[in-house]
Amino acid sequence: MENPAWLDDDEQRVWRGFLRVNAWIYDELERDLRERGGLSLIEYGILAHLSEAPERRMRMRALADSVIVSKSRLSHQIARLERDGLVRKQECADDRRGLWAVLTEEGARLLAAVAPGHAARVRALMFDRLGPRRTAALEDLLAVLEPAGDTPATDRRPSGVHKATVGND
Repeated sequence: MENPAWLDDDEQRVWRGFLRVNAWIYDELERDLRERGGLSLIEYGILAHLSEAPERRMRMRALADSVIVSKSRLSHQIARLERDGLVRKQECADDRRGLWAVLTEEGARLLAAVAPGHAARVRALMFDRLGPRRTAALEDLLAVLEPAGDTPATDRRPSGVHKATVGND
């Protein structure tokens, strides 16, 4: 086993700062969405991704990859959203084992109601603080950190900031 290459003081400070900011933003958005619409951040992301998909439906595996959760976690979230009438599962005609997650009208209405406030909260927590120059720099940094083979960070919306409500983002 190799000797561990410990982080130096600068790296440690940056790493811990990154974790703190990430947790803070996640917690703030989670709390806001719970108050605004009774949704978790992941559930909001599921609704947003479904709303942007053709026919407002996605295969469960693709949806799990889009919202960056495990298949088991997605199944749990879909069950809750289905119980609340926000999504429904649909069998896949060409793959008997496959399932579609489909956004319902009620889910689309809830998303439309909470998306503008969510986008405003994301903007207040992050983009208003960064400004255009730092936002561009952050975009460049995220592109460097993006795992090989993944979609560029600018094309993914893991927090589900619904593009139809945010304009030209």
